[in-house]
Amino acid sequence: MFGERLKLARKKAGFSLDKLAETLGGAVTKQALSKYERGLMMPGSKVLTELAKALDVTLDYLLGEEVLSLEGVDFRKKVRTTAKERARVEAAVIDQLERYLTVEEILGLESSDWRALELEHGHLEDIEGAEDAANDLRDEWGLGDDPIPSMSELLEEHGIKVLLLELPKSVSGLTCLVDRGDGKAKLPALVVNKHHGLERRRFTLAHELAHRVLAIPPSFSDKEEEVAAQRFAGAFLMRADHLRQEVGKQRARLGYQELIGLKRMYRVSAAALVVRLEQIGIIEKATLSTLFQTVGKTWRSLEPKEIEPPDKRGEFEQPKRFERLSYRALAESYISLAKAMELLNKPLSEIEEGMHGPEQLGTHRRQ
Repeated sequence: MFGERLKLARKKAGFSLDKLAETLGGAVTKQALSKYERGLMMPGSKVLTELAKALDVTLDYLLGEEVLSLEGVDFRKKVRTTAKERARVEAAVIDQLERYLTVEEILGLESSDWRALELEHGHLEDIEGAEDAANDLRDEWGLGDDPIPSMSELLEEHGIKVLLLELPKSVSGLTCLVDRGDGKAKLPALVVNKHHGLERRRFTLAHELAHRVLAIPPSFSDKEEEVAAQRFAGAFLMRADHLRQEVGKQRARLGYQELIGLKRMYRVSAAALVVRLEQIGIIEKATLSTLFQTVGKTWRSLEPKEIEPPDKRGEFEQPKRFERLSYRALAESYISLAKAMELLNKPLSEIEEGMHGPEQLGTHRRQ
């Protein structure tokens, strides 16, 4: 496992074996580095520290044992990413998952309630089936018809690891399975780009969920698979019956303020909302085209009346379970302040404030 981690970290940094050996000042030869990566040798503690420093990763990342590997890392079709970008993302995902699974292990928690869902309509015959699959999943999870308050919390409640990370601009999100080895069940993880707005992140999570629960037939093209995932996401976030109740069964015109109110109710983008209205027959294709040519002509690139201010990117509707478990472990003295700082990647002042609150922090320090 160490060799694979080292190789991934090296690729993330964009180093060849020669370049890494040079960066280490000749303390380790190219041949030795190659043997480390192939699992033929293990470096000593001093070299380990130097490798972590040179590659800008933690020792826990290099030596972690919770994540054996990531399977099926899917950056979505046609997303242009370099090998270095992919390695950087994969390393960041492993690092975050290592810390997440470590705190679960410390607390003695079963990592996941996740099971492969047997949705009645999960095996698609056509794209329309994605609508039925979304309805089946909402029913199985007891969501009713109302809008979903938090996608991140919902997914974590059902055993899916949700990570909010810095991804390349071209990547909205990705999904993968976490292989923990030792016969443990594989865990699904969904990753979203923290630099994208709330509306886009929620839709990305629903889209990635589709790729996790839908059984796509081999006859589907890449484009059809993406369309099916988009259809599932729209149906999961905006159930047809609820939309018809709020908007009406058929509309010829829609006003700007009404659309803004609806997008805020469902917490989706304005573009996703009007596309959904056309999908379920509330508006005609001609009306959709008119909307995108008039009031919504900038909606595909610029979100109107964003729910999350641009200067607060990634602060709304965050996955909170990992942080909550870390503070639980600290409060119950299972981990030290230093370990909490390492797990949460936060300075001491923030950890202490998280434990004692801003008003009690000064008093606590004087005791």
